[in-house]
Amino acid sequence: MNGNVIVGQSGGPTSVINSSLAGVFKTAKDRGANKVYGMIHGIKGLLDRQYVELSDKLNTTMAIDLLKRTPSSYLGSCRYKLPEIADSRETYEKIFAILDELEIGYFLYIGGNDSMDTIKKLSDYAKETGSAIKFMGVPKTIDNDLAITDHTPGFGSAAKFIAATMKEIIRDGLVYDYPTITVVEIMGRNAGWLTSAAALAKSDDCEGVDLIYLPEKPFDVEKFIKKIRNLSKTGRSIVVAVSEGIKTADGKFVFELAEHVEFVDAFGHKQMSGTAKFLANKITAVLGLKARAIELSTLQRCAAHMTSRTDITEAYNVGGAAIKAAFEGETGKVVVLKRVSDDPYMCITELADVGKIANVEKKVPLEWITDDDYVAQDLIHYIHPLIQAELSPIMVDGLPRHLKVN
Repeated sequence: MNGNVIVGQSGGPTSVINSSLAGVFKTAKDRGANKVYGMIHGIKGLLDRQYVELSDKLNTTMAIDLLKRTPSSYLGSCRYKLPEIADSRETYEKIFAILDELEIGYFLYIGGNDSMDTIKKLSDYAKETGSAIKFMGVPKTIDNDLAITDHTPGFGSAAKFIAATMKEIIRDGLVYDYPTITVVEIMGRNAGWLTSAAALAKSDDCEGVDLIYLPEKPFDVEKFIKKIRNLSKTGRSIVVAVSEGIKTADGKFVFELAEHVEFVDAFGHKQMSGTAKFLANKITAVLGLKARAIELSTLQRCAAHMTSRTDITEAYNVGGAAIKAAFEGETGKVVVLKRVSDDPYMCITELADVGKIANVEKKVPLEWITDDDYVAQDLIHYIHPLIQAELSPIMVDGLPRHLKVN
């Protein structure tokens, strides 16, 4: 083994991303790494020479355990898109000069599609210039839209939060003896994995949501209103789960049907917001029924009080597997999860070429979306093992204790 380790976090946070960071750090130290650095605010922070030596922060077993239970990105994150190598060689020269100064031999990045794009570009540049630095991707995204891997760490805990929250919303609505309609907006730009988790609310103690709309299928506003009209005749509360990114047949986002302020990030992604509000207002305007919109927004990302033990364990394991593979000479790869058994549930880690994952979105298979605006049992069966068991936060003075970089 030659060189120090540096690790960063990128993209949207999750409730278990720090468990992956803990897995990288603990495994690296156990295998003899001298220094393990953490990038503050990802690759953008590294360009500004912002980093910490993690051994100074994670110097006790308690600190590492607390890190695993701390939601969001301990090191901070970024949404910075590296330019193409040919367009800005000076950017890569600067990054590699900093890495050389720190005597880095292993570079790990924890993130989703766009983060894997960073790993691909850096590993391509290293290969082109003959650099010996190893680059590895560690999967993370609540959206569950990474290719090849069975699922992504972060998704299971977000799904658990969504299913539990939907049960509570359903209970709330059923107290009345007249129909009310609740439209719940759940994250998901192009892939409906998170919204499909709302189906898990249906059980022997819960009626479940009435309708589920995912971005994989075109959304028809008029058919939706007709369906709500028919459901309202039952005289009871109605709960609908919608992905923030549902689109009409002509490709227009539903939230764009209302007046909104448009924001586009560095990756060209439009800010998603207002789908549920538009639909709730439409229901009231057309049907004269009381309708409300609930936007889960960032609440579903970092609800560490609802963390799945399965999820946090797998997040730790992929972090450890990534640094182990790097130490063994692998580069330009991403650790992926492979489901080898459903009953009992079991996943193992494997490696995949980052080029087959970067900028590729995995969507919900159309056969898992039913024609009656719901999801198939196969999809529920797929998600169910990922929400199992709990890991309680470390509580201090009645509230969860978190670890932060000072």
